Amino acid sequence: MNNSESKYKKRSQLGSIWKRLRKNKTAVAGLCVICIFVLIAIFADVIADYSTMAIRMNAAEALQPPGVGHLFGTDEYGRDVFARVVHGSRVSISIGLLTVSIAVAFGGLLGSIAGYFGGPVDNIIMRIMDTVMSIPAVLLTLSIVAALGPGMVNLLWAMAIATIPGFTRVIRSVVLPTVNQDFVEAAKACGTSNRRIILRHIIPNAIGPIIVQATMAISGMILAAAALSFIGMGIQPPRPEWGSMLSSAREYMMNSPYLVVFPGLAIVTVALSFNLFGDGLRDALDPRLKN
Repeated sequence: MNNSESKYKKRSQLGSIWKRLRKNKTAVAGLCVICIFVLIAIFADVIADYSTMAIRMNAAEALQPPGVGHLFGTDEYGRDVFARVVHGSRVSISIGLLTVSIAVAFGGLLGSIAGYFGGPVDNIIMRIMDTVMSIPAVLLTLSIVAALGPGMVNLLWAMAIATIPGFTRVIRSVVLPTVNQDFVEAAKACGTSNRRIILRHIIPNAIGPIIVQATMAISGMILAAAALSFIGMGIQPPRPEWGSMLSSAREYMMNSPYLVVFPGLAIVTVALSFNLFGDGLRDALDPRLKN
């Protein structure tokens, strides 16, 4: 098969996947909402100025209800809630994407090595993963953040470490039946190195489950980051983050419920959208549904 035929086959497969995905209205709706929030995160500085609206305090405008001047109202320090929700989207979505990217990179590599080599290598890697998984993910993340200190970088690595074992197990389960396929045996017979076989043959054939797992894990990472920020172990004020916004708004819930409603809706909407899109993508990539 030449390069043009290979490219045509890939385009045909992608077109088939997109065609099946479009039939799932909830998945398309989730994808649209994700795109909207991603655009909001990218153009957050254009939508609302960070220094003058999101973090600058103005006691004279504290706890103003939603209106023309402040679309979502103001918080207890007079900061614009709309601006903080907009810039909070950049923080929350970045955490979700970066954490999952780190987990996929390390989990994909470890899972591929374990599934490809098997034997003692597989046992060592999977026993280490089992040990990590025996600790509840939230407790492990809290322990790492408590040891390293709160902050975005430490939060990213703590959440990624807690997530890597899950990706390792999923990718290993996909790699195991692939190792004995004819194309892998042919690559070995041609003298192809193990590194090249893993990177060029094994991992690309596991990309479907990886994408689905990663898409659905992003929502969990956003929720986990919000939960950690809520208890003061995540993103620190005055940097806007949806979880920390909910935490600071607790004592004003009765008189100013909008302080809880808007960041809460943002968390629920983004997490639900990633789950809906992940479900639809899983169905679109499932070979049993092609016909």
